[in-house]
Amino acid sequence: RPFKEVVIHGLVRDELGRKMSKTLGNGVDPIQVIADYGADTLRYFLTTNSTPGQDMRYIDEKVQAASNYLNKIWNSARYVLSILGDDYKESELSLEAMSALDKWIINRLNTTIKNVTMNMDKYDFNAASNHLYNFVYDDFCSQYLEMSKVALNSENEEVKNTTKAVLLKCLKNIILLIYPYTPFIAEELYCSLPTHLESIMLESYPKYED
Repeated sequence: RPFKEVVIHGLVRDELGRKMSKTLGNGVDPIQVIADYGADTLRYFLTTNSTPGQDMRYIDEKVQAASNYLNKIWNSARYVLSILGDDYKESELSLEAMSALDKWIINRLNTTIKNVTMNMDKYDFNAASNHLYNFVYDDFCSQYLEMSKVALNSENEEVKNTTKAVLLKCLKNIILLIYPYTPFIAEELYCSLPTHLESIMLESYPKYED
């Protein structure tokens, strides 16, 4: 047998909920969408807007929203990498050295990994992506990235190094979690990390740490 398990999704309809046909002239050319937004954006949109047991509608605004989200991940990654610098050496995180803020974001990351994995195992890609989306936007970008600037300006080197280690841990896990949806962007960002394997395909999927 070619496949052990098969995921069957609904039809992709137009914005008005109609089936796409040559007669109606309401088809969408995926090659043009890729030219406009990129393959990863189209892939992300299709996988995260498909609800089990239901058809989905192709809505250009949602494709744009997917593109904005991936751009957010890209920009936050570039920001973190600029803080780490070219000569950064990855180090083990010490629980004793972590601040309350550090512990909070690591806890949120762990919860996200747990929820994403649980939903991916059920093939509920929409629910899985929502957990990651909320972590990226609300927890990591809106809160931790902003509040960590205080620690990064500290004169205490241990505080600085711990913050950098937490930033890297969060970023690496975000990249690994988004990889099944957006392989090209994830590969590019992964290979920009201070320490990495030859390809993200050789990495292990993030695991929940109790």
